[in-house]
Amino acid sequence: MNDEQATPTHSSVQVSAPVSRQARLLLLLKGMAMGLADTVPGVSGGTIAVISGIYEELIHSLRRLNPLSLPLLWQQSPAIWWRHVNGGFLLTLLLGIASSLLLAANAILYLLANHHALIMGFFIGLILASSWFLQKQIGLWTWPKSVLLLAGMAITLVLALLNPLAGSSSLVYIFFSGLVAICAMILPGISGAFILLLLGVYEQILAALRTLQMDVLLVFVAGCVLGLLSFSHLLALLFRYYRQQTYAFLNGMLLASVYVLWPQELLSGAGPDLQLIWVLLLALAGFTLIIFFEKLINPRLDSGINGQHE
Repeated sequence: MNDEQATPTHSSVQVSAPVSRQARLLLLLKGMAMGLADTVPGVSGGTIAVISGIYEELIHSLRRLNPLSLPLLWQQSPAIWWRHVNGGFLLTLLLGIASSLLLAANAILYLLANHHALIMGFFIGLILASSWFLQKQIGLWTWPKSVLLLAGMAITLVLALLNPLAGSSSLVYIFFSGLVAICAMILPGISGAFILLLLGVYEQILAALRTLQMDVLLVFVAGCVLGLLSFSHLLALLFRYYRQQTYAFLNGMLLASVYVLWPQELLSGAGPDLQLIWVLLLALAGFTLIIFFEKLINPRLDSGINGQHE
């Protein structure tokens, strides 16, 4: 690799055009929509980014935000580096996402504390609908894809049932959770909140947001940053060269999570029959909501997902 490839030069720096206040406000609202989506298991912030028409710009901006761009800070100027990584776009989007996460945390924690089984039923419906959406991206089923589906299911069940760290308050585990979840948050159809639920730290992260528990939040954000700078590039390669196989594996994880997330009081038969009916009805409502939503935006969503692989 020569120097021109390794370090962006002034001529290779991509500078964004000036953005109006109205456009910034619209971008902030799109970020808030992404943040709200990422607080709900089964709904992907990446999907919202596709729908709102900012997904490709987001991915390209994140890819430019890497250590190879740092020499611009001292070789040229911080302003040029900021424009190169599309800093205004990323900062505005981040503010929108963060503000939405803070606003949604209280409501979701209240519902989980007072209506846990019902909310889990709704989440399961969202996740099943996401699985239905993802299977359309897999194409024709082959033996390798079927094996990957089963592998995704098996790994999810093993991690959820045997992992002694699930729900751990260890900051190391929180760091790992952020590192993994952020990769899901930027992928259309995969929910970062679902990953946090699977890892057993969903409520803990929401509680940290509500109470501004800075040690947990800073460690979680550090994991997210590392995930964006490392795993996101690996995922980009997987989706570029093994897109359908990757979706098959992820779909297996989604399907297995239904058992993991099913309310334990109902799984053991301890819950009342009426509550079971409500859980099933809310699961149906969640499923219907996502399917209806996907039908409304299907053409744009498909073009956005396929566009990232061109």
